[in-house]
Amino acid sequence: MMKLLIVDDNAQMRRLIISIVSDLADEIAECADGADALACYTEFQPDLVLMDLKMARVDGITASLRITGEFPNANICVVTDYTDQPTKEAARRAGVSNYIAKENLYEIREIIENLSARQAN
Repeated sequence: MMKLLIVDDNAQMRRLIISIVSDLADEIAECADGADALACYTEFQPDLVLMDLKMARVDGITASLRITGEFPNANICVVTDYTDQPTKEAARRAGVSNYIAKENLYEIREIIENLSARQAN
């Protein structure tokens, strides 16, 4: 059973991601801002978080730090338009395990498939 949490302030982007991964997930939860991400994570306990970086109230780096601070084994994949090295490094320091550019959304499928295979073993 694969549970995903999508954290993105753009409802259209959340729908697009769901359309790409819905056949690989048993449950998908969404929240629209990093400010809500920790509460959503705590309640839902997803196998993978798909985290946007630039959001209105709390950005994805801060939200990732909050999640990994309380759940050190959390799997967080950044899904963003920002692919510069300093941003990638900040995400890595925040405990993010994968980083995908929004132009390559189908790479999320590979991450989910690999995570599912590890869980099956």
